[in-house]
Amino acid sequence: MITFEPTEEQRMMRDTVADFVKSKLRPRVREVEAARALPDDLREGLVELGLGGLATPEAHGGAGVSARTAVLVEEELGFGDAGAAYAIPGPGHLAHALVELADEAQRARFFTPFASDATRVGALAWSEARPCRERPGFSTVARRDGDAWVLSGKKSYVLGAGRASTYVVFAQVDEAAGWDGIGAFVVDAGAAGLRAGARYDTVGLDAAAFGELTLDDVRVADADRLLGGESFRLATLRMFARQSLVAAARAVGVGRAAFELARAFADERKAFGKPIGHFQSIAFLLADRLMDVDGARGLVWRAAWTLDTEAERATKKAGGPLEVVARCAEAFAEASEVALRCGEDGIQIHGGAGYVRDVLAEKFFRDARQLALLAPSATTSDQLFAALALGAPLDASTVLPTPEIQPIFT
Repeated sequence: MITFEPTEEQRMMRDTVADFVKSKLRPRVREVEAARALPDDLREGLVELGLGGLATPEAHGGAGVSARTAVLVEEELGFGDAGAAYAIPGPGHLAHALVELADEAQRARFFTPFASDATRVGALAWSEARPCRERPGFSTVARRDGDAWVLSGKKSYVLGAGRASTYVVFAQVDEAAGWDGIGAFVVDAGAAGLRAGARYDTVGLDAAAFGELTLDDVRVADADRLLGGESFRLATLRMFARQSLVAAARAVGVGRAAFELARAFADERKAFGKPIGHFQSIAFLLADRLMDVDGARGLVWRAAWTLDTEAERATKKAGGPLEVVARCAEAFAEASEVALRCGEDGIQIHGGAGYVRDVLAEKFFRDARQLALLAPSATTSDQLFAALALGAPLDASTVLPTPEIQPIFT
């Protein structure tokens, strides 16, 4: 049975992070935004709390927390500063790729450097700016050369580009197979032929660094290819499911932050002799947004519970191999929309002040807007959930975040 009551351990971890966010991170949001990076003391504090290794299994030096614990923590980070959350050192999205696509020997090999160096950064290079004109699939290709692969092309919208020490790069292995012919490779940042381009100047999530990677005949050993077990497509969908669950929890945090700021303003701002929150139009707007946040949180918690209990329920033949994918897609599709609604209405309630940088309302809206394009996009999540709900065939070109649909930040 799903429970909405955190355990004592979960509550302690959530409250510890919430205290740090309230006392250390939130008061310096504008400083972080201006620097477009985490100051050393904040970065060290977040690392000391173990937040860079939440997705890393305990056997490989990470926190090894359950998905239910992770979403509680991720919501608090999103409430504080979603951009800062994406700037915390650690494996990041690379951890999700290793968990779903790597074998056990590869996990041990690639997670080890992160366990010994908490400042190390991992990244995932999936997106490309434009569809490949010649055929379905990635423009970036991987060609076999003896006992190695040679990667050539350009990846875009890469979170951690230029900061990461290790990348998982997706490329076209079989050009005739379209989206069923893609592969994943672990590439060291120091590999010959790998270059990080200039950092993007993004609308939101200012502390996070997004940019491009260029691969000019980058040679990768065959042992560094991630095969994804029995089904590479299913493993890739599960990888995105894990990423979208993190993004969904952070989106709930952003929506909650926008709502709480708007509610406080509605209590303070007076018109015609009473707080504007006492007028029905404002009161109903705030009530709707609060219900949105609570509802999105419930979907996130259900998705996390589904992921945590998957093995146990598989013995009872409950759900199926795609149930986790469906629940995570559903949670992110809703949470990202909720964050946008809360951000937009937060600005509306503030009036002209909502567009001034002295007030955080505009930041929450900008962060929410960019979160909707993160790992995968809200559009792709809607499409994936619809396909699963209706029993439609899972055509990779329509359920993966491909350039034909919409490039994503990841």
